[in-house]
Amino acid sequence: MTVAQLIFYVIAALAVAGGLGVVLARNTVYAALFLILALLAVAGIYILLASEFLALVQVLIYAGAITVLLLFGLMLTRVDDLEESMVGAQWPLAAVASALLMGLLITTVATSDWPGDADGMITRIPFETLGQALFRQWAVPFEIASLVLLIALVGAIVLTHDEEGDVEETK
Repeated sequence: MTVAQLIFYVIAALAVAGGLGVVLARNTVYAALFLILALLAVAGIYILLASEFLALVQVLIYAGAITVLLLFGLMLTRVDDLEESMVGAQWPLAAVASALLMGLLITTVATSDWPGDADGMITRIPFETLGQALFRQWAVPFEIASLVLLIALVGAIVLTHDEEGDVEETK
């Protein structure tokens, strides 16, 4: 076993543990934190695959922005009003389906013929080329996306402020 394989197995175990934490956590905030762990582990796998840009995007966009957006949504929906236990009667069927899917995935990975040497298969693209493509060809969509996220953030602040004002008036 090489060092790269050992690192991969450790990162894969972290990703699986994070995914299980998302599914099994009873508190939704803890589930969001486990989601961050799983997404950061996926970024680690991207680094092992020599895809630094995807790892950077994974950390910034998914582990950062999307998880913060998810936490904003949780804060605005008043999670305390939800029932404490979200486990329904369908959990045995879900457990069986998950076990079958896991068996299928393990069988597929174990029986596949994976290439051992990928030296000639990796095409590296320098960051300068990516930066020029993003900020020349895709500058306007980038700015529109940032404007939409800014409007969503201001809207969340306004909604939270109005709710706090309503709560103070009833006391």
